[in-house]
Amino acid sequence: MVEIRHLKTLTALRDAGSLVEAADRIHLTQSALSHQIKDLEERLNCSLFIRKTKPIAFTTAGKRLLTLADELMPMIRNAERDIMRLAGGETGRLNICIECHSCFDWLMPTIDHFRQNWPDVEMDLSTGFSFQPLPALMRGDLDLVVTSDPEPRSGITYLPLFSYESVLIMSNQHPLTEKKQLQPKDLAKETLITYPVDHSRLDIFTRFLDPAGIEPARTRPSELTVMILQLVASSRGVSALPNWAIHEYLEKNYISARPLGEKGLWCTLYAAVRSEQENADFIIDFLETAKEITFRNLTGIKAA
Repeated sequence: MVEIRHLKTLTALRDAGSLVEAADRIHLTQSALSHQIKDLEERLNCSLFIRKTKPIAFTTAGKRLLTLADELMPMIRNAERDIMRLAGGETGRLNICIECHSCFDWLMPTIDHFRQNWPDVEMDLSTGFSFQPLPALMRGDLDLVVTSDPEPRSGITYLPLFSYESVLIMSNQHPLTEKKQLQPKDLAKETLITYPVDHSRLDIFTRFLDPAGIEPARTRPSELTVMILQLVASSRGVSALPNWAIHEYLEKNYISARPLGEKGLWCTLYAAVRSEQENADFIIDFLETAKEITFRNLTGIKAA
């Protein structure tokens, strides 16, 4: 009666906290997800969660199925991984480069988990803050690049990891906290603190300020996310950061944040790989592991 897809749906519903977010994560429409849950409830002749609660509250029956999912899904995932290793070989090389300064929080746990399951895959990690990694990927010096700035290149495939909202952060005393959302002109007199990369690689410029012909009064580079947060909190400037990277600081009321534009500035993080390697078993498993960890640990992200 209970199928694996049902367990995946219930797990997504618990982790996302809403029907809309859960549907995004498992690539279903909200209507299809609701129909699937209703079908399961009819099969079991009981309700699995309490309607109109936020976050979603599960009934005793729903909690029992979630316990089953937590026991069974890792076993299925490990079995699939073992079969992939048997079918495709256990060895390989995965040299990773990241262009995202905030990505260490989820990338390092991903790498640790991956190493346990693919011990014979040679791994290395570097950052693309001081060089252009995509040409190195095309040459074969790198095998995977984590980037939010995909450039169309022959022989390179971009695989979406997740989408996130870039928001403007400011001190709690900043006058811009009076606004519900910000427009480009609101930054014309501000000091904008950014990572030390070219402005053409920053969404706050390419997708928000540049189209409006606006430049901040001053820019200030900083390499570390924690340093940016310290500078912002002490009223030394404002900055645009991923919503998931600042969640903890917002909860502690350390800083304030506002959306950029009416619909928000939504971005997608990609894994760039050589097209010839996109179906390699260990790369597929690394990307699936990354998605599992990010959706389990990060707040405010969506399926791309």
